[in-house]
Amino acid sequence: QVQLVESGGGLVQPGGSLRLSCAASGKFADIYDIGWYRQASGKQREMVAGISTGGTTAYGDSVKGRFTISRDNAKNTAYLQMNNLQPEDTAVYYCNLKERIWGNPTEHWGQGTQVTVSS
Repeated sequence: QVQLVESGGGLVQPGGSLRLSCAASGKFADIYDIGWYRQASGKQREMVAGISTGGTTAYGDSVKGRFTISRDNAKNTAYLQMNNLQPEDTAVYYCNLKERIWGNPTEHWGQGTQVTVSS
């Protein structure tokens, strides 16, 4: 069983910053991708950022240059530094872990943490 626990969400003014954390626990592969998706009210879930075990990163177009993802493999924890937040960044942010079990892709989701950007 894999557990992903997110923290760091909250209310911030436009132009502000937040740092999300996602701690993974339980039984999972040594090699995995971890990242963040978000879902705004009435919209589809979208990829925000992801990082591989080796440190390769990927970002959604809307957050490039503003968000930075990192990970601490020893702690099985990923971080999302979000700068210059805008109202359109308001969403529930979900941590996602992707691994392969016997070659089959498998993913796990956290419960989500709310980020609200408003003045």
